[in-house]
Amino acid sequence: RVQLMESGGGSVQAGGSLRLSCVASGFTSVTNCVAWFRQTPGKEREGVAAITTFRRETYYADSVKGRFTVSHDDDEDTVYLQMTSLKVEDTAMYYCAAISLSLCEGKLNRVGAFRDWGQGTQVTVSS
Repeated sequence: RVQLMESGGGSVQAGGSLRLSCVASGFTSVTNCVAWFRQTPGKEREGVAAITTFRRETYYADSVKGRFTVSHDDDEDTVYLQMTSLKVEDTAMYYCAAISLSLCEGKLNRVGAFRDWGQGTQVTVSS
């Protein structure tokens, strides 16, 4: 199975930026779907951004388009989520998730499609 380890969360004021990292190990192919989800207490986990590695195809939730950028470093097998112009409503636990041997198209709103998950990293945005 794929192991995922997130880092980079923290506290920031509204309008600020953070970069989350997700280090992956255990992939057996170069084409995989890696996504970022977030969750706040009492709410369902929601997809934020996803990238099909090797192809570099990216997908974003409407709420983060133009503010968040997802990217993949082939050499380090790390997926990044660059978050800018952060808003208070971006406060959540952010999780990295993956599907091996898969494209990301149509997957961002399908939490159940992802089998492998990281432990999460907290992002807190204050006003």
